[in-house]
Amino acid sequence: MVKDASQGISFICNNIASYGGDPNRIYLVGQSAGAHIAACALVDQAIKECGEGESTTWSVSQLKAYFGLSGGYNMVNLVDHFHGRGLYRSIFLSIMEGEQSLKRFSPEVVVRNLKFRHAVSLLPRIILFHGTGDYSIPSDASKSFADALRSAGVQVELILYKGKTHTDLFIQDPLRGGRDELLENIIQVIHAGDEVALAKDAVAPPARRLVPEFMLQLARKMSPF
Repeated sequence: MVKDASQGISFICNNIASYGGDPNRIYLVGQSAGAHIAACALVDQAIKECGEGESTTWSVSQLKAYFGLSGGYNMVNLVDHFHGRGLYRSIFLSIMEGEQSLKRFSPEVVVRNLKFRHAVSLLPRIILFHGTGDYSIPSDASKSFADALRSAGVQVELILYKGKTHTDLFIQDPLRGGRDELLENIIQVIHAGDEVALAKDAVAPPARRLVPEFMLQLARKMSPF
């Protein structure tokens, strides 16, 4: 999956202009497992760019920033947690290609490895988002990854949302309408320095409610995440 994600990023980087996009404003974003896979692809690419003779079709320098939402970045530390949540160890290790692969697919572990310090220095700006009420992947996962990145000299920001669960930020809150704090935080990064866009953001009407509150509360209680 990491290779597939990297190929997808490569396609965007190499074709965005032909679709009317701005090649100077490419952002990488992932949520939950997507945040993990995207981070793996990003770190792997940085390592490839430091290797002699490595063939690459895109560069981490082409990305303005990476947004990681509710992600897990250290699979070694999350095995027991997932097992307790019902993603049993045997199944998880099968997905991860065996226990011996956990460190390789743990961006936090790779970032802490001094052998890859130069590669890590190539990483773009990283912004991590996490709800403190997330019991699928605890917010400590993002805190620990942010600490590792910061220690390696990467420009990183961590934004925590008090009491928000694994799905609140990107499902329940947008459906609720009104102010969307996560969206506002992302737009602030994307529109930074663009006075015209920021002015439009300031007068944009609030999003309308799409689902009654009782349904959102019911979904929150029933969701396995």
